[in-house]
Amino acid sequence: MRLDKFLKVSRIIKRRTIANEACDAGRITVNGRNAKASYNVNVGDKVEVELGNRKIKFKVIKVNECIKKEEAQSMYEMID
Repeated sequence: MRLDKFLKVSRIIKRRTIANEACDAGRITVNGRNAKASYNVNVGDKVEVELGNRKIKFKVIKVNECIKKEEAQSMYEMID
């Protein structure tokens, strides 16, 4: 699954266009490298998202094309 779609489906970022813009601006890294929106997300990837003054670090646990809102958090695990 594409990185921008993963961020939307997992509800880390509410809209795919915003996820796309964040990738283009270099605010999203995967495994320590800047990532494009087209990056193919894999289980075990460590993603860091920087939006405004907020930084989110998480590890991808599973990749599902569609998931219920209540189960979205099961797709990733927060990292300190």
